[in-house]
Order: sequence, then C-alpha cells, then structure tokens
Amino acid sequence: MAQGFPKHASPAETVVKDLGVTDYSDTLAAMRAFTAARNATTADEIWLTEHPPVYTLGLAGKAEHVLNPRGIPVVQSDRGGQVTYHGPGQLVAYLLLDLRRRDLTVRALVSRIEQAVIDTLLGVGIATRRRAGMPGVYVGEAKIAALGLKVKGACSYHGVSLNVDMDLVPFAGINPCGYAGMAVTSMAACGVLLSVAAVKPLLATSLQASLQANPQANVAAVPAPRGENAADVAA
Repeated sequence: MAQGFPKHASPAETVVKDLGVTDYSDTLAAMRAFTAARNATTADEIWLTEHPPVYTLGLAGKAEHVLNPRGIPVVQSDRGGQVTYHGPGQLVAYLLLDLRRRDLTVRALVSRIEQAVIDTLLGVGIATRRRAGMPGVYVGEAKIAALGLKVKGACSYHGVSLNVDMDLVPFAGINPCGYAGMAVTSMAACGVLLSVAAVKPLLATSLQASLQANPQANVAAVPAPRGENAADVAA
C-alpha cells in the first residue's frame, strides 16, 4: 500500500489502496470476491490501479463496437454499459461501497463519482462538464473519464477511469462507450502533465470528500438508471 493512504479504517470510513499495475481479469475477480465476502461491518474500500492494454465489454456491450482490436485483449466484464479501453497512463478507481450504509442511491453515487472527477480536474486547471444522458466527464465534447458500476446486494464495485497521460490511439479501435466517433482526451492532451502517481492522491481525496457530501447534492444532472435491476450503470 502506498504511503499517504490509511492502512486501517472502521466500517464508517473508507480504506484507500494503491494496487499499482494490475491485470484487469484478476482485479475483476478480486472485486467480486471482496463483494461476496463482505458483511455489515466490512469497511468500504477504494482501489487505485492501472491496467495493461485491454478492451472491456460491459453487460450491454455489443461486439460490433469493437472495430479493430489489433491484438489488444477483449474481456467480458459485469459492469454496466458498452466497450471501453484501459491502458498505461490511465488511473482507474474502483469503489467497493455499501450503499445502504451510506444511504446512497445508484443515481446519487454516479453523480458523486462524476463530481469527484470534476473537482480533481478543476483543481489542476481543467474545466469539465457532464453531458445529459451520457455518464462520465467531458472536456467540451471529448470524454476524459468513463464510469461503470455494478451493484449487487446494495454494494457497488467497478468505478471510474481517468485518462491522465496515455496513448489515446487504441480508442480508435472501438466505438467508445458505444458511440461511433466519440472524441476522447486526457489530462496531458489538455496541457496538464502529471503522472498517474501524482493524480492518485488528488482523486482519492476528491472521492472521499464527494462521498461524504449532502446526499441530495448534484443528482439532478444524472438520469435515473435503467435496466433489469437499475443497478448496472456505465458510460
């Protein structure tokens, strides 16, 4: 665990873990196992990581949105939504939370995650926005952060990916989040040259602050989730 992050927390607090670089499939299995094993006294956790190059298909993912993977693995995931790309230089934050304990709806959680990214980027001089009906965070029309969640037994896993300083070319091999021609950007492309290591504590602090915010804050811009259990949300 990286220095600067707490090693222990009570169930009312949040443990932040810096996992370094992890395989996507291994991390997915670990999230599922953690969620299956947790109980009412299990502390919530935020996992910070990077993944080697991988395309992930959400529950609604359609094969036709993978245009040309060029040797990059395509992995089926159980988050909501379509296809996205993870790779070096992208910070991924996985939120393993007990929503019932926090009195959070899925809609409110989506909003709080987006707000944390918005606050993090504003703090380094990047103005961003939401787009109606399109979860995630945008610089103009270009997506800089993609969001995907799974909620099972009132507990969330998966989370948000923030493009810090990464090769954006692999996004051309897919229709990002199911949208043909969607522009994708990064902090570096916006002129902010920071490492993933430098952004980790910034995003972790913003996530913790946002999760403690007024439960009614910032939910108006987030459409209510749809789907079989209204718990699988993604962009």
